[in-house]
Amino acid sequence: MREFIEKMREKGLVIDVEEQISADMEAPKMAAGTDKLLFFHRIGSSRAVMNLTASRAALSIALGMDEPEIVPTLADASYAGKVVTDGNLAMKKPELSRIPIMRHFPKDAGKYITSGIVFSRYDGVENASIHRMLVLDDHWVAARLVEGRHTHVMLGKALAKGEKLPIAVTIGTHPAVTFASCTRVPTGMELGFAAELMGGEIRVNRCSNGVLVPDAEIVLEGFIGSDVTDEGPFVDITGTYDPVRRQPVIEFTGMHTKKDFIYHGILPGGDEHKVLMGCPYEPKIYKAVAGVTQVKNVVLTKGGCGYLHAVIQIKKSTQGDGKNAIMAAFAAHTSLKHVVVVDEDIDPTDPHDVEYAIATRVSGDRDVMVITGVRGSSLDPCQLEDGTNVKVGVDATMVLGREADFSRATW
Repeated sequence: MREFIEKMREKGLVIDVEEQISADMEAPKMAAGTDKLLFFHRIGSSRAVMNLTASRAALSIALGMDEPEIVPTLADASYAGKVVTDGNLAMKKPELSRIPIMRHFPKDAGKYITSGIVFSRYDGVENASIHRMLVLDDHWVAARLVEGRHTHVMLGKALAKGEKLPIAVTIGTHPAVTFASCTRVPTGMELGFAAELMGGEIRVNRCSNGVLVPDAEIVLEGFIGSDVTDEGPFVDITGTYDPVRRQPVIEFTGMHTKKDFIYHGILPGGDEHKVLMGCPYEPKIYKAVAGVTQVKNVVLTKGGCGYLHAVIQIKKSTQGDGKNAIMAAFAAHTSLKHVVVVDEDIDPTDPHDVEYAIATRVSGDRDVMVITGVRGSSLDPCQLEDGTNVKVGVDATMVLGREADFSRATW
């Protein structure tokens, strides 16, 4: 992570904050005002960063890819990088109070770890994913484990055999590793994908509970058992408060930190949260749409919380391509709520250009698809009690054969 920070500094994308800053809402509020990387040199008695990858420019640097090439390149990922084990990691007594863990908003239940990658290992399979964690004391946290996701499934298997699930949490990893952990990949291939993103190889260490972890500023090891407690309220991707739920408790049994460690905090609902939630889905949607038409680009928009709205740029060859693209996108990312399909002359990253396409190329009776009673995102406040929602697709492409009627004047 430190090498990445220096690359960002060379590009003029780092703001150094030298004055004393509080972890209690002050640092998060500052992060909300910029998409540049904030480096807090004095946050309590420690150091911390926020907005590590809060823009596509930062993600481009992290992945070593030009911005226009990120989506098509990742759509062809093989997840087959080499994972090399270096040795065992020495642990000390966990002391979460040593870490400048932040409280982000006034109604939050408490201090939350927001960038922690949870590595879990069971039956020879290792998973990696980010879960928010409410700090309970120096060695206990409550973790939000989404039902049906891999960590939740692995925990169920362990508990069914009367066992605890071994886990380790890393904070302050290279952002390519964080991105890999946010991506839906074949079972157990997050580290292989991270290795691929980092040039073909990643080196890891083994914790005392058997879990493998990559280089990180902070490593916490422990177990998830059968205990549950209240978790929440907490602000999620939509900027609204998630409800209180009964969630599993993690007991940390060991802690490893680098000398003069740098804590990484992600602002809930902020730009980095949106990049990490949405951008990993863009290649998946791209690949799905490529199966029905010629796709040029996919963007999950910031205004759509980086997760609920997609703009898809295609090159039409038949009149129905726009609607086929819409259906493919909804199938690839079931949390999508609204999809807009545009032509090659429309910039999908420019909301004004996309609105222009809707204004001049859409007839509501034939170009708008409304699908009711379907699964949506649990994060959407509009979701009904039965978990269903309404999806809308907008075909904002030109009518084939009438392109001259829609072409814009240029110099």
